[in-house]
Amino acid sequence: MSTPISSIRNLGPATEAAFARAGIHSAEEVRAMGADAAYLALMRAGTQPHFIGYYVLVMGLQGRPWNDCQGDEKKALRARFDALKAEAAPGPASRLDAELDALGVIPRRS
Repeated sequence: MSTPISSIRNLGPATEAAFARAGIHSAEEVRAMGADAAYLALMRAGTQPHFIGYYVLVMGLQGRPWNDCQGDEKKALRARFDALKAEAAPGPASRLDAELDALGVIPRRS
């Protein structure tokens, strides 16, 4: 039996729903992925990146209160978050393709 994602400290029903949209359905899956891979999956599934959401996840996986992140640790997490955000963002060609597709210029693949 799997454990709900909301059983992870600091995470609630909204985060659980976001993970479900990303195809992640248990706390065990989140723990196995780790904070970085799990948050990257959220962003790739359409969750808007937000630094607080990222470090809340990191703190929760460590069993710590969400507001326990400070100083140099917070700066290091910010650098990791920025790298994840850059990795998740579509490149210029992808954005162009997305816009052309939205306009119907690029035929949809079946």
